[in-house]
Amino acid sequence: MSRPLSDQERRKQISIRGIVGAESVAELKRGFNRHLHFTLVKDRNVATPRDYYFALAHTVRDHLVGRWIRTQQYYYEKDPKRIYYLSLEFYMGRTLQNTMINLGLQNACDEAVYQLGLDMEELEEIEEDAGLGNGGLGRLAACFLDSMATLGLAAYGYGIRYEYGIFNQKIRDGWQVEEADDWLRHGNPWEKARPEYMLPVHFYGRVEHSASGAKWLDTQVVLALPYDTPVPGYMNNTVNTMRLWSARAPNDFNLRDFNVGDYIQAVLDRNLAENISRVLYPNDNFFEGKELRLKQEYFVVAATLQDIIRRFKASKFGSTESVRTVFDSFPDQVAIQLNDTHPAMAIPELMRIFVDIEKLPWDKAWDITKRTFAYTNHTVLPEALERWPVDLVEKLLPRHLQIIYEINQRHLDHIASLFPNDVDRLRRMSLIEEGGIKRINMAHLCIVGSHAVNGVAKIHSEIVKTQVFEDFAALEPEKFQNKTNGITPRRWLLLCNPGLAELIAEKIGEDYVRDLSQLTKLHEFVDDDLFIREVAKVKQENKVKFALYLEKEYKVKINPSSMFDVHVKRIHEYKRQLMNCLHIITMYNRIRRDPAKLFVPRTVIIGGKAAPGYHMAKMIIKLINAVAQVVNNDPMVGSKLKVIFLENYRVSLAEKVIPATDLSEQISTAGTEASGTGNMKFMLNGALTIGTMDGANVEMAEEAGEENLFIFGMRVEDVTELDRKGYNAQLYYDRLPELKQAVDQIKSGFFSPKDPNLFNDVVNMLFHHDRFKVFADYEAYVKCQEKVSELYLNSKAWTKMVIRNIAAAGKFSSDRTIKEYARDIWHVEPSDLKIPPPNEPRDAGQDKTPNGTAA
Repeated sequence: MSRPLSDQERRKQISIRGIVGAESVAELKRGFNRHLHFTLVKDRNVATPRDYYFALAHTVRDHLVGRWIRTQQYYYEKDPKRIYYLSLEFYMGRTLQNTMINLGLQNACDEAVYQLGLDMEELEEIEEDAGLGNGGLGRLAACFLDSMATLGLAAYGYGIRYEYGIFNQKIRDGWQVEEADDWLRHGNPWEKARPEYMLPVHFYGRVEHSASGAKWLDTQVVLALPYDTPVPGYMNNTVNTMRLWSARAPNDFNLRDFNVGDYIQAVLDRNLAENISRVLYPNDNFFEGKELRLKQEYFVVAATLQDIIRRFKASKFGSTESVRTVFDSFPDQVAIQLNDTHPAMAIPELMRIFVDIEKLPWDKAWDITKRTFAYTNHTVLPEALERWPVDLVEKLLPRHLQIIYEINQRHLDHIASLFPNDVDRLRRMSLIEEGGIKRINMAHLCIVGSHAVNGVAKIHSEIVKTQVFEDFAALEPEKFQNKTNGITPRRWLLLCNPGLAELIAEKIGEDYVRDLSQLTKLHEFVDDDLFIREVAKVKQENKVKFALYLEKEYKVKINPSSMFDVHVKRIHEYKRQLMNCLHIITMYNRIRRDPAKLFVPRTVIIGGKAAPGYHMAKMIIKLINAVAQVVNNDPMVGSKLKVIFLENYRVSLAEKVIPATDLSEQISTAGTEASGTGNMKFMLNGALTIGTMDGANVEMAEEAGEENLFIFGMRVEDVTELDRKGYNAQLYYDRLPELKQAVDQIKSGFFSPKDPNLFNDVVNMLFHHDRFKVFADYEAYVKCQEKVSELYLNSKAWTKMVIRNIAAAGKFSSDRTIKEYARDIWHVEPSDLKIPPPNEPRDAGQDKTPNGTAA
């Protein structure tokens, strides 16, 4: 049970988690009891732990609602430029604790819950993760919403309210098994349905052209029902909105079938419409060209653009102006950011609205559209780039295909005028790929239809410009930008690592939570023996806590003073969990070969989900578990080496493992990881990084000094050179005895005695189809790991390097990233205005306000 604060602790209370006052605690207890009483009167006589969680969630939500209404009213009156962040994924995780922290209620809630005889940690564990994302892209969107609210931007996140989020992963006999994530089964206390804003979305049908323009007729209609979730900024009373759409069949959906007597089938067919928001596609960095996925992509943009235009047209409150009917000012009032190509259909959809419905001339509509949209590219892997078959788009969205063809024709005419007779350039830059099945290249559509295109780390943005979209960057160099990703320090420090957050606040003050660049002040304490000991102590406490969790969940006894070597992210060949696995086998063989030799004990923790259809990724999970089975049960190894595969890695589990990590594995092949944000979370929480010069690792090394990271392996130019020469895995296998031994053990069935051929596909891939060159970096990786072990033996030197890393982590705040988007792409200024809380009067001039939450 959470311990109440002592008087001494209360006196030195760090206000980053809120001030504890007797009045606020009493108010929270009253609210809690009121909500609990309501639940019990309604349902049952005995309260369950879930009842307690819901009572607490509703109590905290009460503190949000007034601020939420005030914020939306403020936007309604001031009519600022609005930012719309369109993403098919928002990987939010849990909401309760994050809301308490951002409202400054954490300590008061802890105290109130303790006085009620309950355990805060137990209540927090009851909440389901909102797992509406696969990994980095969706989690980035969640961090950005937090930063946009904290910076006072009038911002909205738009996506889909998937009934089933990213699957729950079970490990059975070492294999990944997927289970549906029914995250809404107990209800969601943080969302509010808004049926008054339900909108129609059209599919299929035909197009008719006449003198008055194009008409899209005989369509099938699906309704989009919005659910709003409040997104609070940190301690500024701003509460923005994430609006997620749920698909509903209209009442007359297919009921014409009733006339031929099949009423039952007609009602059952409603499911086909509602399937659109049923489930998140569980693919990360892989394009799946399914009709349902395209429906999802169009569904979210069609509903969102109607909403955006409705809000744009609405007259300002208290003004005598008529409704806006002229769209000239649209790009001055509206910025739409496309989070990768998934919402790319927004470009032809906005053109359809402008040209077919609002009757704007094409050139004017296109100018407004381009000035409104901006596109973020998240990957350079060819299998991840979206290319929709023309036939499918023609069937599902016939008018949009015509618009895309028109955009492409005008685009190619322009290219031809600049580069006459360069047919190959026209082919490369076309929106339509002609080879085999005709496909629409969605990245090309996004580039042509946007005024800004950005990558998500310096090295990635350079690759985007010089390799992936070289022709486009040569044509419009000013359009291409870099916006290095960031993470929100509220969730990824205050929430998950309060001990470290408060230690930092004691040393440099509390303002760093809003301005993470202030962490540089910690450089003053790198040689402070007391601070070094305190940082090491916080890490050790986090490790002990996580070791207990692992023991409880996995029945493996963990040595908390061993090095916690952690590799958690989606399972993918390019992220090279296989190289880590080969290192584990090498360490295991070294211990067996010389048991008396000093060996730095390690607990290697690997976690992540494989896309259900990704055979190799699933084989990698099985191999890691098979190796763990052998290592963990070998008495010669004992506590020197343990291997754990974390089941069902997700946001709430990341919040537990990251603060306990000593060594962060960021070992993708140079040039393949766009940015990564896990690397930043580990850095901020006092883990050291072993990594390649890839993604944001490059900038982390710039900020902290390369000597304060463990950098190894090929650089991008080395990989390019190796591709030119031809990569031959056999050469490394023949030259490196330890690599050969490890591979032979996998091949011979040493880790799978019941089925010696089990890992043949893995071995075959490593020798013949390894695009990510594991063997080429193996030797450098193992040598670098030896340096890691050597430093770990010197606790003081290790902790000093940790402090240097934390002090250098300031750049990687999503607040900094969002400020750059605001300045360079959206052309808005962050506001440090603090909207008055609901219990304080507004300015007299602002008193006339509409009732309810403005939408």
